[in-house]
Amino acid sequence: MSKQTKEAKEAKHFDVDVKVRDFCSKSKVFFIIGLALILISLLSTFTGVNVALEFKGGTIITYSYVGDVDENSISKELTSLVGSTVKVQQGDSLDSDTKTLSLSFTSNDGLTIDRQNDVTNKVKELCPDNEVTLLDANDVNARSGGEFFAKCIVAAVFAALILIIYIAFRFKQISGWSAGVCAVLGLLSTLIVTYGCVVLCRFEIDSNFMAVILTLLGYAVNDTIVIYDRIRENKTLYKDKLSLPELTNLSTNQSLTRSINTSVTTIATMLVVTIVAMVYGVNSIISFSFPMMIGLISGTYSTICIAGPLWVWLEEKKNGGNSPKAEAAAE
Repeated sequence: MSKQTKEAKEAKHFDVDVKVRDFCSKSKVFFIIGLALILISLLSTFTGVNVALEFKGGTIITYSYVGDVDENSISKELTSLVGSTVKVQQGDSLDSDTKTLSLSFTSNDGLTIDRQNDVTNKVKELCPDNEVTLLDANDVNARSGGEFFAKCIVAAVFAALILIIYIAFRFKQISGWSAGVCAVLGLLSTLIVTYGCVVLCRFEIDSNFMAVILTLLGYAVNDTIVIYDRIRENKTLYKDKLSLPELTNLSTNQSLTRSINTSVTTIATMLVVTIVAMVYGVNSIISFSFPMMIGLISGTYSTICIAGPLWVWLEEKKNGGNSPKAEAAAE
């Protein structure tokens, strides 16, 4: 039997004008790929996590200057002076004739007057012709950053629990509790892969990273809910005519175009933003748009290839390894 004839029969069997791709039969491959990405992301932690100053505490000193300065030279000399790695970042001032130079470094003793004067004198010594002027100097309290981080974690856990409960009651016709767990597991894999991207790309774990995570919490699960809604509708339409894998394959394919179009549009937007930010050297935007783009790609994969097949696998395990008809899932 030719491939085209087989596809035609499948379409006729489901009585829908859609090409039905068999995602469930490839579930083992999808799961292995997903687990490999999660493992790589978790192992990336051992390469070193770049935690932002706002979470670990330290000192930030900002200067104005004119002309050009050597960031690497300043960082090297000041690192020797203060005893910890000094991050140097240049920016544009509201005054078009000057630029800003921000120095950030961890500091257990806080910013004393003597240390501030030592750093300022060293910067002026390294940049004698740049008219360096001190604009601002302050300490960052690690406690406030830690509290913000903890609140974000609590918010993420609370959102996951609410999501499971919501799906469990809204989709109780298709064993909503297992569907909710699968949706959250798919979301969790998306967040872990995004974390791995941030670590491997040497971005900081900062407020931008937390913004990406909280955004993905709401965005990444949306397409999964659409697929579950399709499964519920098709279960009512076909009753006991389809097995769970057939029901899930049909529902996933019916939602496939919408899911891909939505994701591609959003990913393309983030790609454009990332390119523009790279051209203009706006690192604060890159550290949001690029991880967001990776998270959207991972979320699309989890929605299409993980959530549905994983739900089928759990339902079959509950029924002793068999593939019950769709109507049995509601019992």
